[in-house]
Amino acid sequence: MSKEQDHAARLRRGVVELAVLALLRERPRYGQQLVEDLSQRPALALSAGTVYPLVSRLLKDGLIASTWQESPVGPPRKYYRLTSEGSRALAEMTRAWNALRTDVDALVKKTP
Repeated sequence: MSKEQDHAARLRRGVVELAVLALLRERPRYGQQLVEDLSQRPALALSAGTVYPLVSRLLKDGLIASTWQESPVGPPRKYYRLTSEGSRALAEMTRAWNALRTDVDALVKKTP
């Protein structure tokens, strides 16, 4: 892994929870959909081995809920959706992200 990739991975870990909650605000998704949707944004591309533990923690924390649904192909799939507590957490995290992004952008623009 290059130094740039290592830096990107460390920064990504800090925002992946926000990204997953934002995806689930749009619509319920099953785990592999989350992995695929994140991979559509190269800076957020994560392995299933990273996404599933995060999803488990979000379930345990009550920020998301799950239901099994029949699949048109293959076995039933576990779909995840945002809970009302998750919506509140997403709003709080979004405010924090916007403030953080503004401050970091201001610092980075000053850096030669």
